[in-house]
Amino acid sequence: MKFKDITALASVQGPARSTAERLNRRCYSVGDMQKLAAKALPKSILDYIEGGGEDEASMRRNIESYNDWSFMPKWGSVENLSLKTTILGGPSSMPLWLSPTGGTRLFHPQGEIAAARAARAAGVPYGLAHLSTTTMEAVSEATPGLRRWFNMEPTNDPALLQAVLDRVSNAGYEALIVNIDCRDIGHRERDYRNGFTAPPSIKPKTVLEGALRPRWALGFITSDAIAFPNLDAEVPTGPLTSTPDMWRTLLAGAYEPTDWNDLAEIRARWNGPIILKGCVNPKDAAIAAGMGFDAIQASNHGGRQLDHMASPMDVLPEMVAAVDGRMEIIVDGGIRRGSDVIKALALGADSCAIGRPYLYGLAAAGEAGVAHVLKLFKAEMHRTMALLGVTSVAELKEGGRELIRHRRELFVPGPAESNQVAAAPEPELSLADMGTP
Repeated sequence: MKFKDITALASVQGPARSTAERLNRRCYSVGDMQKLAAKALPKSILDYIEGGGEDEASMRRNIESYNDWSFMPKWGSVENLSLKTTILGGPSSMPLWLSPTGGTRLFHPQGEIAAARAARAAGVPYGLAHLSTTTMEAVSEATPGLRRWFNMEPTNDPALLQAVLDRVSNAGYEALIVNIDCRDIGHRERDYRNGFTAPPSIKPKTVLEGALRPRWALGFITSDAIAFPNLDAEVPTGPLTSTPDMWRTLLAGAYEPTDWNDLAEIRARWNGPIILKGCVNPKDAAIAAGMGFDAIQASNHGGRQLDHMASPMDVLPEMVAAVDGRMEIIVDGGIRRGSDVIKALALGADSCAIGRPYLYGLAAAGEAGVAHVLKLFKAEMHRTMALLGVTSVAELKEGGRELIRHRRELFVPGPAESNQVAAAPEPELSLADMGTP
């Protein structure tokens, strides 16, 4: 081949004209976005995203559990493939939404507003955490038309509960996400080593890490103080301020002892949909369905609370059976690919939620980074469904169990070969095969 033939095959790209174009050229997966986030953030801040409870076994299991399931595609025409679905009775462009995350402006100055705007552009719901760093009213003002849900802790104070619910309703949030896995805070050892205590302890290495990430440091210094303005029933006035008590709530926990009666009180006082977040026990899911809750978010808090807690994917089939269609099932934890979402839906989930993946995008490139993560997921879900032979979310949920197998189902050993794959049977030979005259 001549040199001119080689150059004719080559396509020389000019410089990227936007952040979105740069991400399209460089980032082909959530893993790529994770690497960019690692370059953008001080290690102690990245550890706050990445870390889990104690030995982080639950966090690792969340990811591993998806690898235990394999696809078995069916053959046939795939036309007019669509990811559109309904979540909590409303429209969504795909069966995926952004789960609430605390302390979001630690990762990028635009914080929750950047994530919410990306969700609106993608046509998916957005959950705002009670430990968010932007007021719920500011997020609403910045994202008209977005399906917004608010995350809160249960309380046994009826007056405080009603005041909080009134504020949430007045701010334009259509649904509640109620945590039921935070009776105590998880033992997150990475945070303790990095000085993420209550209040924070700034260590020399933290200062050095910040100096090595000047873009992050400049954004952090020039932005409003990191505060948690949605913990109270009243709308804050004036500039946000940070106090040791706020950090103690975020990092050490300040949760009340509550029970099913307190959850029933929330159900009675809130007229919209309610998701119970943090359940992996099928019996609890059945109780919640009987009490009239609208959805369970099968979750172990991303492995950040009780270590060695079951992965949602490990218990999903049993939860589906326990709920028996009486409420929606949402899955989070360990989702890194669109194919993970498709696996969950094939097992009976109605939708999935992500936290860490979009935080990687936020840390790497703000709103454009979150938008790119959602774009990656949408493309991966579309491709997976096409290759699987499924044209709609409804078709996947109805017949998906026939298209997926657990590794234990792919090989069921017999009594004589408990630890090895059964040998293929010897073919029967005819007389002609044996050369008999």
